[in-house]
Order: sequence, then structure tokens, then C-alpha cells
Amino acid sequence: MSTYRVAQVADVGGSFEIVERDVPRPGPGHVRVAVEACGICHSDAMFVNAALPGVRFPLVPGHEIAGRIDELGEGTQSTGWQVGDRVAVGWFGGSCGHCAACRQGDFILCLNLKVPGWAYDGGYADAAVVPVDALARIPDALAAADAGPMACAGVTTYNGLRTSSARPGDLVAVLGIGGLGHLGVQYAAAMGFETVAIARGADKADFAKQLGAHHYIDSTAGTSVADALQSLGGARVVLATAANSAAISATVDGLSNRGELVVIGADTEPLRIAPVQLLMRARTVRGHPSGSAQDIEDTMAFSALQGIRPMIETAPLGQADEAYRRMLSGSARFRMVLTTGTG
Repeated sequence: MSTYRVAQVADVGGSFEIVERDVPRPGPGHVRVAVEACGICHSDAMFVNAALPGVRFPLVPGHEIAGRIDELGEGTQSTGWQVGDRVAVGWFGGSCGHCAACRQGDFILCLNLKVPGWAYDGGYADAAVVPVDALARIPDALAAADAGPMACAGVTTYNGLRTSSARPGDLVAVLGIGGLGHLGVQYAAAMGFETVAIARGADKADFAKQLGAHHYIDSTAGTSVADALQSLGGARVVLATAANSAAISATVDGLSNRGELVVIGADTEPLRIAPVQLLMRARTVRGHPSGSAQDIEDTMAFSALQGIRPMIETAPLGQADEAYRRMLSGSARFRMVLTTGTG
């Protein structure tokens, strides 16, 4: 092909339009990926609305990319990747290799992290040129439309749990069962945790159990979430996927001794936690970012092994604006994924 399509936003807060561009060639250390699917993440709105520094327009978002390598750039032939390999690229879209975090091997905390759709054109397109260190291999058992969301939502929840202090048999609660939380509950159950799902409304109880939760807490039922957790013995870990600081703060007193609150739901409002809540029971609070390319690969392998999949709705690339608005409205359940028809 001599041209390819991108779904771009021309100005801050604008609508998506489909534009034809000349096919890009990968430079040194990069590969071109023929995109088959790309998830629409809530954080894409931060780029569209220029809520993050350095966003440039016209903007092509998309950091939940799945496809196949269709051209290798200079210096990538010796990296083990080949044309035709199935790959995913997530929030981790490449690292600088020389900052303090990279020198410590903590690549997801790279000070110069290259997020697709921010550092370079993302996956709302037929093709994307990405750094070779961003690539994660997709297992045969995963379809491209499932693999895309695993590169962001999946790795964030999976990694948040596997790096926590919880061990099989421990009580682990997942706050929120939306786009992140519905994966978090599945991972928690598959990891052998006694799993608690927390959400608003009694009507979500059956769904939580279908995901694998052993217990369900309705946060609107009258009994506080903290008391409900303590009645179960106290949570070793709460994975907070809901982007609601008040709801996150309400779980702290439900933690056990030396319990851990792992925050992955992004909210700009401050948490309301008193030092005494942490001190008297030696509790900890930590934020958890996404994960490196290796973490994404691990997430997909575990998902394939355990039969875990995101719940998605797909739309063709040509309907990017409608699909993006559907994601923003909250009417999609649970991840919107754009497809190109090339898979």
C-alpha cells in the first residue's frame, strides 16, 4: 500500500476524521506495525483535550495496539523480531535507556517514556511506527481485538496484583468492576486470592460472581465498605480501579494489619486518608503504573493460560469518532476496540 488511513483530531477537543497519509517508513531502532486492532482507553481523552504537556496536533491517539510487523527498520534485524510476528504495544511505547529508572531496569518509570499517541502517532490507524523495545509478542490463543486492551488495561491490573503483597488464599478486594476492574476480578480469582468485588448497586452481584468473585460488596447498601471488608477478616490488598478518590479512601479502614492499597484508578482529587489510619495498622498506599513490554507479554500469556479475556465492543476504524464518544459516555461495556479489517 502507498497510503494508509489514520483517525486524527485536528484541534484540541475536536472530532475524529479519517485522513489518508503516505505510508511511513520505520527509522533506525523502529518497526512498522500493520495495525489490526486498537483499544480506546479513557486516558486517550487526556490527549484529545490536551490535558497533558507536549501534546501535538493533528493528534492520532491509541496505546492499546495489536497487529503484525510488516517492516523492520535499520538495526532491528538482530533483535529476534521478524516480519509477520504478532505484536502488541501499550502505554509503554519505548524508553530512553539512559535515565535513572532505565538504568535501574524500571523501564515503565522512564523519565522520557514514549507513550503512543503522545510521543508519536498511535494506533488509531492502519499502521504505526514504534520503537522495537515497545514490542510484546501476542500468543496464538489471543485475537488481536482482545490483545490490544491487554497492553494497557490488562497489564495494569495484572501487574498491580502480582507485584502486591498478597499471596494465594489472602483476601483481595477489587474496587470497581468496569473497564479495569472486570479484568482485575478475573485475575485475582485466577491467582488464587479470596476475591471480593466492590461496586455500586445490588444488581452487579451476579455479574461479579460470574467474573469469579467469591464475595460482593454493594457500596450503596448502608454498611460501610470498610466494615464489610473487616467482617470478612480484612483485605490484605485492595486494588482500586475506580477513578473516584472518595471511594478509594473509603476502603482504607477495610485493610488488614499491614494491608496494602494499590491505586490504579486515576482521579485528580486528593485521597482523604489520615496518617493514623496507616500508622496504627502499618498499612501502605502505593500507586501502580502500567507495565513494560515484558510485563505485557506476561499478562497476555497468563490470560491465554487462564482463559481471561476483556469484554469488548468493536467498531471499524472509520467509525472512530462514534466509538470514542461511546467510550466517553460510559455506555460501552467494557472496552471499545477499533478494527482495521487487516487481521
